[in-house]
Amino acid sequence: MTLGGLFDLDHLNEAISINEGKMAEAGFWDNQRKAQKVIDENNELKAKYDTFHQLVEEYEDLEVTLSLISTEDDAELEEEFNETLAKVEKHIQNYKLNLLLNGKYDKNNAIVEIHPGAGGTEAEDWADMLLRMYTRWADQNGFKVEVDDYQPGEVAGLSSVTFTVSGQNAYGYLKSEKGIHRLVRLSPFDSAGRRHTSFASVNVMPELDENVNVDINPDDLRIDVFRSSGAGGQHINKTSSAVRITHLPTGIVTSSQAQRSQLQNRVTAMNMLKSKLYELEEEKKAEEKAKIEGKQLEIGWGSQIRSYVFHPYTMVKDHRTGHETANGKAVMDGDLNPFINDYLQWKLKQNN
Repeated sequence: MTLGGLFDLDHLNEAISINEGKMAEAGFWDNQRKAQKVIDENNELKAKYDTFHQLVEEYEDLEVTLSLISTEDDAELEEEFNETLAKVEKHIQNYKLNLLLNGKYDKNNAIVEIHPGAGGTEAEDWADMLLRMYTRWADQNGFKVEVDDYQPGEVAGLSSVTFTVSGQNAYGYLKSEKGIHRLVRLSPFDSAGRRHTSFASVNVMPELDENVNVDINPDDLRIDVFRSSGAGGQHINKTSSAVRITHLPTGIVTSSQAQRSQLQNRVTAMNMLKSKLYELEEEKKAEEKAKIEGKQLEIGWGSQIRSYVFHPYTMVKDHRTGHETANGKAVMDGDLNPFINDYLQWKLKQNN
């Protein structure tokens, strides 16, 4: 086993040196936004460098422990080795996963939308199960989740939800989840206990920063304010603090009711609109490029990317990569990294 092949350390050192040279130049802080971008990039590069060397130290410690086990018959030492080995393998897997995240906006926060398909209560409950799954995944991987807009279902579940997942590479990880998710199970809402199939669509967009320019004409917007309907205590129901923005030319609608003030919700809704319009423009460019190159694009919203079967057997399978597991409970409790890793590997091959 070698770790050196996982990263080009010479290239990493060179990039850090270049940034540090820029930071030492006179007038570096004349443009604060540009300066901060260089600092953030350098901190990210240094974190990768430090993580690599931490992995090397962990690996060397394992080698020492293994050599002791070979000379001493110590069951406790062997148990300690196995526990440490499992941790190091997980650290290496996460490190390799991070190296695959080199897309333009992979490091950004992610804006996620979940909408149930046709099917009433069944589909609305399935959409709520997906929200719980992503929340659990975020908690386990050090990300913060903030629900921007939540519309409850009539009987159970939700009719729509938009939430922001904040943290390094949130979009890079969650972009794998965009598409249609299919559930097969014995319905808890069917008194006859019949098997039902439900669908929900998941859309994932990068949260864009101020450096990305999206031209939005104020005359193209209709802005409505209303009382929040989701959880949040009595305060949010006393004032019309929630904001809904409609982009008239495209029909795109965004809304936010998570914040206490109307101004904050307006900023959040505008940021979501900015991301959606940017995504729409990028999809148009990709379609045009595909036509020129004679390629067939996968259909984002229409593609069934993953099936979750809980009856008559248990199996969660990704239809793009072929990755599958019989441990459906673990997946619903947030164990998505194996699926994300296989997707990133698959996507890398598609682009080569």
